[in-house]
Amino acid sequence: MDDESINQSNKDIIHCEKRSKSLMGISRYIPNQHGAWAMLILPFLFGLAASQGEFIHILLFACWFFIYLFSFPILQWIKTGNRVRYRKPVVLYGAILFPLLVSLVWIKPALIWYGVLLLFFFMANIYYAKMKNERALLNDIIAILLFCSFIYPVAHIGEAGDWRISTELFLLLVVYFTGTALYVKTIIRERKNIRYYYASIIYHLIIVLFAAWIKVFLVVPFLILLLRAIWLPKFDLKAKQVGMAEIGFSLMLYVSVLFLYF
Repeated sequence: MDDESINQSNKDIIHCEKRSKSLMGISRYIPNQHGAWAMLILPFLFGLAASQGEFIHILLFACWFFIYLFSFPILQWIKTGNRVRYRKPVVLYGAILFPLLVSLVWIKPALIWYGVLLLFFFMANIYYAKMKNERALLNDIIAILLFCSFIYPVAHIGEAGDWRISTELFLLLVVYFTGTALYVKTIIRERKNIRYYYASIIYHLIIVLFAAWIKVFLVVPFLILLLRAIWLPKFDLKAKQVGMAEIGFSLMLYVSVLFLYF
């Protein structure tokens, strides 16, 4: 190999190392769970659809968004004990979040009680992070309840929400995301566990009946989710592919709810 080829090879190695370090740096700030973005956004969209949009909803979502980003490095800090790696994102997101929260509570003081509820759920997430078992199904369900509960302040912050519709949509979100948690485990962590696979299928059969009980035409999207639970685990899918697909399934559910409810 001549000197020019060696130099080019060394440059490529250095470039790859720099790119790897850059990606590692970004990973401190941006959660790598693609499917979680659907849980972040869908309850907000459902709540917005169930009420009249107000200007304060922008501030509310900004707080919600940065609460999620702020919680990510905190949980990683607790899990890994790596204070140096996660201190900067905690400080950055905390500095952005604090004035947003103060402004929101100043306008809507009653929301402080929802904040207390979030802290209660978050304590459970902290426990599982400390135990290095944040992938536990129970922790997933706790997180799902936390995310889906956001529909209530969104729907009622403009004082135009319907509690009955909000509760129906909350239950739909909970059963959908719980099914997603089961299904994702059959593809990634429990890929070879046939009991998990059948548990996922049975669960999806049950929620098809649940959807029919709420509104008969909701059977269609939930039947598609049942087929997803049966069919997709047979393929060798990567975590990123599964997460991106869930954004599509979430959009399907959102469009279905808009069509049937509003």
